[in-house]
Amino acid sequence: MKKVLLITLLCFGFITANAQRFKPGLKAGLNSTNLTGDANTDARFGFYIGGLVDFLVSDKFHVQPELMYSTEGADDDAGISYLRLPIMGKYYITENFNIQAGPQIAFKMSTEEEVIDEATKSTDIALGVGGAYELETGLFFDIRYNFGLTNISDVDGLDLGNVGLQFGLGYRF
Repeated sequence: MKKVLLITLLCFGFITANAQRFKPGLKAGLNSTNLTGDANTDARFGFYIGGLVDFLVSDKFHVQPELMYSTEGADDDAGISYLRLPIMGKYYITENFNIQAGPQIAFKMSTEEEVIDEATKSTDIALGVGGAYELETGLFFDIRYNFGLTNISDVDGLDLGNVGLQFGLGYRF
């Protein structure tokens, strides 16, 4: 955990020191999430909303840290809300289309059931991959697949992970 936070701080420091331009923005969208591992659950539909800062590193490469509130989980009774902090590296294939990948850390904010709260850890580490299409006006459309890299279960012998597909809309100022 300390290593992840240290790496995150170093990345932010490097980006801030070397970025010549940055653009803040907002984004929101829909989630389709589920639990993996020992879970036998159905997908849950939710939403996410938050902010971002797009840092220009080069013409073809940007780094985009985000702060997102996201409703996730599985089924109707296994809802978990997270505060997600992704740091996405974006490579521009064309002027308007980019592919993205990057790590994220999530902090559990709340759950719909107390038993879910007691059975899950307070943090999750994940990897996100996706792409976005950006218009000249600042409007963009993105899709992302997030898959958890850590076991979020706090129950001995139970293995659970988060996965989710996000469809979003955003605006960069």
